[in-house]
Amino acid sequence: MSRYNLLFLIGFLCFHLSGCAIWPERLLEAEIEPATATAPVINATDRASNVALQALAHLGTPYRAGGLSPQTGFDCSGLVVYVYRESAGLALPRNTLDLSHLGEPIERGALRPGDLIFYNTQRREYSHVGIYLGEDRFIHAPSSGGEVRVENLNADYWTRRYSGARRVITPSS
Repeated sequence: MSRYNLLFLIGFLCFHLSGCAIWPERLLEAEIEPATATAPVINATDRASNVALQALAHLGTPYRAGGLSPQTGFDCSGLVVYVYRESAGLALPRNTLDLSHLGEPIERGALRPGDLIFYNTQRREYSHVGIYLGEDRFIHAPSSGGEVRVENLNADYWTRRYSGARRVITPSS
């Protein structure tokens, strides 16, 4: 194989392995991501539930590194920023690490629709983010070549990578 072909192959593979938040998202230890889950039923009674419903409106939108809109595609934090702006009128920071400092930390068992869920998918905490939908499901823009989809929070792949959750919109009293 010529040097040019080898460099092309390496470049091609690097491009296709790129992922969320501009940094590559790779499946660790040659693992396979779990199958997508079905969307739960959401009763939109507050702003946080509206966030979850708005996110579901973008199911199937293609992944795009740096993507911020349904027209161009989303990366994980781009989906979160867009959905919170459109459904709740909130301007959130653009990267996953900054998002992980918003609101208040919450325990996994106290999750409500609209909460942000964080994962370690790149050998560092808070490298991936999704929006909790309820019924142990969340929505996210997974990686290059993927599309916005719903996942089961209890799938082994996601359980092992869970970094924490934050509530950005507190329930009204």
